[in-house]
Amino acid sequence: MSKIVGIDLGTTNSLVATVDSGLPYVLADAEGQRLTPSVVYFPPGGAPPVVGVQAIRLRVLKPAETVYSIKRFMGRRGSEISREEMLVNYPVTGEGAGPVTIALPGRSWTPEEISAEILKKLKRDAEAALGEPVARAVITVPAYFNDAQRNATKKAGELAGLTVERIVNEPTAAALSYGLDKLREKSKIAVYDLGGGTFDLSILELNEGVFQVLSTNGNTRLGGDDLDTRLIEFLLEKIKAEGGPDLSGDPPALARVREAAEQAKIRLSTEERAAIALPFIAPNFHFDYTLPRAELEDLTRDILLRTRAHCLRSLADAKLEPKDLDQVILVGGQTRMPLVQQIVADLFGCAEFDETRGDLRLGQTHHQPSGPRLNTSQNPDEAVALGAAIQAEILSGGFKHVLLLDVTPLSLGLETFGGLMNVIIPRNSTIPIKAGEMFTTAVDHQRHMLIHVLQGERERAAHNWSLGRFTLDFAPAPKGVPRVGVQFEIDANGILHVLARDTRSGAQKIVEMKSAVDVADAEVEKMVEESVQHAFEDLRARQWIEAKLRATATLDAARKGLADCAADIDAACKEQVASAMRGVAEVLAGENLETQTGDASRLTAAIAALDEASQPLAERLMDKAMEAMLRKRGIIK
Repeated sequence: MSKIVGIDLGTTNSLVATVDSGLPYVLADAEGQRLTPSVVYFPPGGAPPVVGVQAIRLRVLKPAETVYSIKRFMGRRGSEISREEMLVNYPVTGEGAGPVTIALPGRSWTPEEISAEILKKLKRDAEAALGEPVARAVITVPAYFNDAQRNATKKAGELAGLTVERIVNEPTAAALSYGLDKLREKSKIAVYDLGGGTFDLSILELNEGVFQVLSTNGNTRLGGDDLDTRLIEFLLEKIKAEGGPDLSGDPPALARVREAAEQAKIRLSTEERAAIALPFIAPNFHFDYTLPRAELEDLTRDILLRTRAHCLRSLADAKLEPKDLDQVILVGGQTRMPLVQQIVADLFGCAEFDETRGDLRLGQTHHQPSGPRLNTSQNPDEAVALGAAIQAEILSGGFKHVLLLDVTPLSLGLETFGGLMNVIIPRNSTIPIKAGEMFTTAVDHQRHMLIHVLQGERERAAHNWSLGRFTLDFAPAPKGVPRVGVQFEIDANGILHVLARDTRSGAQKIVEMKSAVDVADAEVEKMVEESVQHAFEDLRARQWIEAKLRATATLDAARKGLADCAADIDAACKEQVASAMRGVAEVLAGENLETQTGDASRLTAAIAALDEASQPLAERLMDKAMEAMLRKRGIIK
């Protein structure tokens, strides 16, 4: 079997790592570079794409043929892409629910194909460094990547000629690289992962050598790219204010501004000021500006503060407070920014932030903080790739004392009769996981059942995401007779497989949910918020719908019973049943048609009254059924 390598397929940079003699390390390319920029240049005439540092150099000259930050488009649809999301120079296309494509010289490319070019270079570099073929890999993804984005990542690996052995969450991989498996039992760690394009906050607990993710929260479109865009917009306005032209429609000039903005941002992580020089950025116009660190922080503070809400939600989901954590580790190149470290330290109460030095005085304060330790001991650019390499070694049979368990970030379930969501796998369930339930029909003589798979936290199906639909056919039968078992299985890569089986005939279907949710990724963040905001409203809606279904079934049974036993019960009993039926119908008539809700407690009481009034009727129906059975067996005549 060939060696399994670990790959961090990043928004800004990508890396490949391995383990040798128990030590993980990042493999360098022929030039000695360990970070491969996730940038691809597509030359005209069908020549092979150029990846990495050379592509960055060409981006200034050929911006329309150079693709960067492609990770943000993985597994997404055209309807989800907006100009405001990211300032790019290459043509992104896609309509409605169709896949995103990038129009480049010769043909259009999918994000998976472009990512595959990056992976091909990493594969070549690994083979050159190791002196042997590399055909197997563990690839990391943001914890909040949905099913379609994980599938797209796996497909990119396969297009690059790799067997993807495991898709691993980036924060979880980072915890492995920090050696946190050597902490004391029950240690709890928060992983703050702010990269070029994505943000995650995951909370893990160590139990007998097992890393278990207690909760995760994040945004797949929040990262260093957003800071770059804010700084680019600021510089474009500065250029106009100094008498220069509007460069927003000039791709070559815009590419130069982008490169200058990125370099200035990087320098300001270690320096107080960064000089930005753009000679001849326009005919007869030079631009020079010195950007102080404080000005960059003022420009971008609101973007970075957006990570706080995700951190607080993840803590709440894990039922923890900051003081319950042992460590907070920083992952992703953007966490080198002093303001990021200050925000994290303030939020988790890690340590006093020394603004004069631009770092954290860990262990040097007069009053030692009661909160967790802020751990910045690892290279934030390399931590994820090293963790992926450790996971690869685990799969190869090494590091047997460590096991990795992830969680699913949102609940998964089915739409049931009445438009409700029935949860099969609750959010924050440890994966891999398998769970199922038995369902039946609500209408007489149905010939098939619609399996509508949902993801989300709301009670009503319409308020959740639709992952897909399929039907299972079976022989018609009275309602309540068919039995259909539905099983959800989330594999180790976080990909959902749904099985539906008719227990009577054995007919079944297995569907792998591949499609992305036709909603912007920002809705992921809103989903949990809305579930909390509408918790009481949703609970009342569920109580009403369930009571309404019971009321409808009880009314149908009462009507049928009256018709079957009209000659066998007295007038007083008939009137009692009829009066109770009118009471139920009256409450149902009071339903608010706009919100489809009503007084569930009143309806429950009306159903109970009908059940009580119908008791003699039910007893007579049972007697008749017994008599019919005895006659059929010849016991009575």
